[in-house]
Amino acid sequence: MLGLWILLGIVAVIIITFFVYYNRFTRLSNRIDNSLSQIDVQLKRRTDLIPNLMESVKGYMKHEKSIMKSVTDARKALIAAKDLPAKMKANNQMEGFLGKLFALAENYPDLKANANFLELQRELATTEDRVAYARQHYNDSILSYNNSVKLMPGRFFAGLYDFKVKEYIKIAEAEKKVVKVKF
Repeated sequence: MLGLWILLGIVAVIIITFFVYYNRFTRLSNRIDNSLSQIDVQLKRRTDLIPNLMESVKGYMKHEKSIMKSVTDARKALIAAKDLPAKMKANNQMEGFLGKLFALAENYPDLKANANFLELQRELATTEDRVAYARQHYNDSILSYNNSVKLMPGRFFAGLYDFKVKEYIKIAEAEKKVVKVKF
């Protein structure tokens, strides 16, 4: 009789272990999905701020139509992007054009002093910080998940349940270049 209880205990531990590992991978995978959706929320916030920024800038930069069109097109591309690589590519384009827009604003002292423009610029900077934090959280979630998938005994269970290693958000080569400041 004691042998039967020991056998039932061993079977219960094995079954519980299978459930624990499946739930762990599911929880980590859900955390990754949540992190990615937080990036989407911040990118959406940025795209919602762009039209207001453009309206405040239009009156001052009537002859800068190409940069205005570029920012508008980049915003549309970011909204239309469906998967992570497309979103990151559109996001990089948006950042580049916004940088050019703010650089052009330096040539317009009245615009630089405009309260609406300054507030929108501050909001965009805050949003950029939030996007960076969301990216970091996403990559941290990927790290936890990938460690569970690659290390034993998780590796065994990941293979059993068909959980695969996930990709980090990668920074474009253009963003890795050292910024040169000249006075």
